[in-house]
Amino acid sequence: MVPASLSAAYRRFWQEVGEDFPDLGGAASTVYYFENEKRLLSEHVPDLGRCVMLKTDLWDEVKNTRILQWVHGQGATVFGVDISEPIVRQAQAAFSDSGLRGVVADVRRLPFRDGSFDAVYSMGTIEHFRDPETALGEIHRVLRPGGRAVVGVPNRWDPFLRPLLAAVLQALGLYGYGYERSFSRRALRRMLEAADFEVIAQTAILFVPGWLRMADLTLHSYCPRLAPLTGLLLKPFVWLDRHVRAVRRHGYLLASVGVRRRRR
Repeated sequence: MVPASLSAAYRRFWQEVGEDFPDLGGAASTVYYFENEKRLLSEHVPDLGRCVMLKTDLWDEVKNTRILQWVHGQGATVFGVDISEPIVRQAQAAFSDSGLRGVVADVRRLPFRDGSFDAVYSMGTIEHFRDPETALGEIHRVLRPGGRAVVGVPNRWDPFLRPLLAAVLQALGLYGYGYERSFSRRALRRMLEAADFEVIAQTAILFVPGWLRMADLTLHSYCPRLAPLTGLLLKPFVWLDRHVRAVRRHGYLLASVGVRRRRR
């Protein structure tokens, strides 16, 4: 387990980030990200419109793709947790019909009963903790037997070397997302299997250089008049993603789908 002092430090960090980080919604790379997430969930979560889904952070509902709003719009019942109280508050306010059940909580200690959910979506969450196995154990616990977890983490073998860029920025104290680690596809699969999931699919999203994603978000946030430039640079990668399925496996966010085995 992570020491309580480190957990408290993480809470303080994300509390501050939740208040101050700019909204990335509307950036060209965020629109691309959103399309990738919609495809991922549509392909791998059966009966998406009738499921009860938990998302393991609410960052995207405030700062990024608003993917859970889309899931709710398909008819799903949606829950979410986040370690940052400001993020939970802002995420709930973003749902005009009060359709989000949001809770301030740590993904490693989920405040839900066993078997509460049909699906859990965890994209870009567990890599921020030094004990991601604990988070996967909790995700497994709150899924019903036969339920699916879609888990995404940074791709260690991203062809555009984004993990190296993130590591350099972390070392310089310039990385806005705090501690982060990357995983190989094999390592992610082994973690899921160790948590007693049956892995039924492995893919990835966001086939785009990390530096281009970061540049696009920076221009969108601080110099929007220049943002169309990065939008143009993104177009070839969006085209490849749509028309060449093979490139999808090499996106900078791996995504594995695990099923909680049914009781015998």
